[in-house]
Amino acid sequence: MSTATLDLHRSTVTAGRVLAQLRGDHRTVALMLVVPCVLNGLVAWIYDGTPVFDRIGSSLVGVFPMVVMFIVTSIATLRERQSGTLERLLTTPLGKGDLILGYALAFGGVVVVQSLLVSGLSVGLFGLDVAGPLWLLLVVALLAGLLGTSLGLLASGFARTEFQAVQFMPAFVLPQFLLCGLLTPREDMPGPLAVLSDVLPLSYIVDATKEVGTSASPDVAVPLLVIAGFVVAALALGSATLRRRTA
Repeated sequence: MSTATLDLHRSTVTAGRVLAQLRGDHRTVALMLVVPCVLNGLVAWIYDGTPVFDRIGSSLVGVFPMVVMFIVTSIATLRERQSGTLERLLTTPLGKGDLILGYALAFGGVVVVQSLLVSGLSVGLFGLDVAGPLWLLLVVALLAGLLGTSLGLLASGFARTEFQAVQFMPAFVLPQFLLCGLLTPREDMPGPLAVLSDVLPLSYIVDATKEVGTSASPDVAVPLLVIAGFVVAALALGSATLRRRTA
């Protein structure tokens, strides 16, 4: 995504159009805002009375939003292409970079609300014990949602149908879920899996949320910078691989 071709006004207009569409799509909005909260609440309920939720709950504050935003953005972008909207937009002065940035801004606005809800409810209602500052957990949750958005935009460029977009979830998300350190500490994994874990973005989300959850003075600068780098790289690749048509 070349910054030289970006036009912020065109991107904000695109973001406004996407947000206007979302206002009329209540089910998609509920999927983005409600589902991560419900899933975290369900985990808290399952492990009620045990220390398990305090151990993994902060990581799930990042994991669930990332997965949900990946699914929603990959399908939403593909719908634009299938309906011909993308084709029409790209006959205007709107560039691919402007379009991708517009989508990122629109869904980023939703992610802000999502991160406030999932973090606030996890700590305030579900009883998640966080040793570090709550605002830092909010930042990690926000970056996790943005990461899911950017990966979803990237994946949409390789799908021809909504079914194919959903099929990308096992390829993009499940390996990261298995290797991110949520199920087994990354340092305890066999060498090749630990190396693979080091190059997957969800690993750094879990690293950051674990640090915030367990340390009163968390040091998360490195994982946050790595996550931000993945977001920028995914948006750039999404812009470069964006196609007008599904076939």
